[in-house]
Amino acid sequence: MKILIVFLALASLSSGDVSHILHEQSALTDDYEAAITTTTQGPPNPYSFQYSAGRFPGHVDRVQSEAGDGTGRVKGSFSYIDPKFKVRTIEYTVDENGFHPSLINYDDVFKQPKDSEAVRRAKERHRILYDKIAARNSQGIPVQLPKETASVERAKNRHFDLYQKIAAEHAAIAAERETKRLAFEATSVANDVNESEVYFQ
Repeated sequence: MKILIVFLALASLSSGDVSHILHEQSALTDDYEAAITTTTQGPPNPYSFQYSAGRFPGHVDRVQSEAGDGTGRVKGSFSYIDPKFKVRTIEYTVDENGFHPSLINYDDVFKQPKDSEAVRRAKERHRILYDKIAARNSQGIPVQLPKETASVERAKNRHFDLYQKIAAEHAAIAAERETKRLAFEATSVANDVNESEVYFQ
């Protein structure tokens, strides 16, 4: 009897009206969606920011600042300390034509090294020789190739003889294989196979 009373009490509770809970949940969902649509906006236009940072407290080794006018044009710069402990700065602008950097304090990077005396003399010899060859070629003088030495002639002849020997060996091997193939075909009996009777397992 007690079990029956407990069962009836639970059944009456589960069949109660819960529409007020669903109504409150629906109202909360509507409020949440309204909050999302009213507060979800992009970043402010125009904008600007700047920061400085370092690898440990009290030590600044890079800074950046940037400002945009809201139409896609941006102007900014960033600086850092390179491994030579020099401050390098890049100033940049961004517009409809792309990214335009300007390097500040990079003179030592782009400076060409000064030639040593030996390099200067080698460049001068090269220029004189180049001018001499250009002058000769402009007059149509035939170029005379260097004459082969006796050792180069002997090496070429040895190479040619070796090439001829290997070519003859390859030709003999090919002829022997062709003879064997023809002999095999002459002594072989053709198989009379009916393809409709072939069974695959």
